[in-house]
Amino acid sequence: MTTTPTPSASLAAKGLARRQVLQALGAGVTGIMAGHTAFARALAPDQPGAVQEAPHADAVTAAQQVPFHGIHQAGIVTPRPANGIMAAFDVVASSLDDVERMLKLLTERAAFLTLGGPVPGRDPKLPPADPGLLGPVVSPDNQTITLALGDSLFDRMPELRPLKPVRLQRMVQFPNDALESSLCHGDISIQFCANIQDANIHALRDIVKNLSEFLVMRWMVEGSVPPELPDATGKTASARNFLGFRDGSANPDSSDAELMDRVVWVSAPDEPEWAHGGSYQAVRIIRNMVERWDRTPLKEQEDIFGRRKDSGAPMDGPADATEHDVPDYAADPDAAVTFADSHIRLANPRTAESDAHLMLRRPFNYSRGVMKNGQLDQGLLFICYQADLEKGFIHVQNLLNGEPLEEYIKPIGGGYFFAVPGVRDAGEYLGSRLIDAARRA
Repeated sequence: MTTTPTPSASLAAKGLARRQVLQALGAGVTGIMAGHTAFARALAPDQPGAVQEAPHADAVTAAQQVPFHGIHQAGIVTPRPANGIMAAFDVVASSLDDVERMLKLLTERAAFLTLGGPVPGRDPKLPPADPGLLGPVVSPDNQTITLALGDSLFDRMPELRPLKPVRLQRMVQFPNDALESSLCHGDISIQFCANIQDANIHALRDIVKNLSEFLVMRWMVEGSVPPELPDATGKTASARNFLGFRDGSANPDSSDAELMDRVVWVSAPDEPEWAHGGSYQAVRIIRNMVERWDRTPLKEQEDIFGRRKDSGAPMDGPADATEHDVPDYAADPDAAVTFADSHIRLANPRTAESDAHLMLRRPFNYSRGVMKNGQLDQGLLFICYQADLEKGFIHVQNLLNGEPLEEYIKPIGGGYFFAVPGVRDAGEYLGSRLIDAARRA
């Protein structure tokens, strides 16, 4: 005989079953949360116990040091740390002697800041010798300070004008640009890079304080690079920009010295001898219209870049392809897979002539708050280095004029500069070969 349950009995049974399911789910969630908590504790077992305590520093990264002396300046082919600042200055100097004193003092400060060490004491009645941001002992923290000269410095000084690098020029406005004069050009640029942004800010303030006789800041932009976990093979992917795509795919290998000699370092016979070993620096402050971009369909975003957003792989790659796979344009002559006006196909069509236009990109993401129209002021602090400014950045930018990506980006500032050769030993200073050449002339 089959017994039909009463409505109340049926509801009770359902309630019991529901409670059992919820209890099981609760146990599962508790287990997952416990696992996450244990994992988090394993990664960071010594979290500070009070809100006023500073985050724990890493002694290993704080001690990392990039050698200051060398044939080339650091901060160009040097592996890019997590933070950077690009600053441009106008030089207040009326003579070659003033410029020489400025360069010597800048070299002295840069050498100390990259090496680190105890801050010298001073009479309490005088301003402190150091801003104090990093405490009484300055950690190197992978600090690099890279000096580059603008064409305005050469044009203004008769002694330097004949020695200006052949391809150095004033940055002009491209069709999609909306350049703001307060964010453009400069007599010199200084690129600060370090593991932590406070190290860059400390170095910047040190330079501003100690060289106030010679330098007036024109503009500056702070940037950062999001860290990436290495994959199973130990290889680290390129960082993502604020549009969510990997930025740096297909960059020439900065660890290949022979390639860098060809792509980055100046050695052309028509360039002044003092400039050999330096590099042309192009800086562009590129605002991203992130609100508009975030409302754009994923397929359209990928077609605009010519890469998959998740992996950075080219559009014609297999499912397991990575950003390191090379697109095969010959197999796609009608541009049905990677569009002809996609960013990567325009910038590097991968023809026999393309290698002549390579450059080393070293950008940072920037975020400068909110604009008056209520939109986020975010974008890319684009920095690149090349042996030939005209064949490198200028040529590639002209290829990109009119690309679909222009609907979402707006260059607003930057400039062209020449990164001087490195300081080979204690007998030299930044730009010393330029000054020597000017005195001989």
